[in-house]
Amino acid sequence: MLKKQTVWLLTMLSLMIVLSVYYMTSPGNSGDLAYFEQGEETSEEAASSENAEGEAADETDAEVTDITNASEDELFTSIRMEIQDERSEAKDRLNDVVASSTASTEEKNQARDEMNELDEVSSKETILEESILAAADYSDVLVRHEEGKVLVHVKETEKLSNSEVVNIMQMVRDEFGDITVDVDYQPVEK
Repeated sequence: MLKKQTVWLLTMLSLMIVLSVYYMTSPGNSGDLAYFEQGEETSEEAASSENAEGEAADETDAEVTDITNASEDELFTSIRMEIQDERSEAKDRLNDVVASSTASTEEKNQARDEMNELDEVSSKETILEESILAAADYSDVLVRHEEGKVLVHVKETEKLSNSEVVNIMQMVRDEFGDITVDVDYQPVEK
């Protein structure tokens, strides 16, 4: 039971650290989230009264764009956190099998192998993300291993060239071996 609590505590601490670093390093007004909600209601009321005259529509559009950009910046972080949560839950279930007195030796060995595989995949994803970011100056990279293939999402201001896609695919194959690779480009505004 102590191990499960320790894993949970470490997961929550790492989540707090990631969020703290994100909010401290995020560009713009990180403390204005509550302001957007309040300002949005005020702007909507003002826009509804002034839209008949056509004056406040630009202000409302600018606020919606700011909120959309903030959510796009958080997309990769939230996906990473979801993947980490799913893998933590899977590890907890596998730990329960290993700790179970009713499980056979074969089931326990299989559970350990699956836990090792989860750890290996996570470390390979992290290594690939860092390698791809180091190879080129991308805004962000997300690597996910799912059902026998690797998905690479690159956040960049310009579309990826064919040579960049080939380089990324080769890096993935060097790390994971002969596997299907999908490289996806996510545009980001300057």
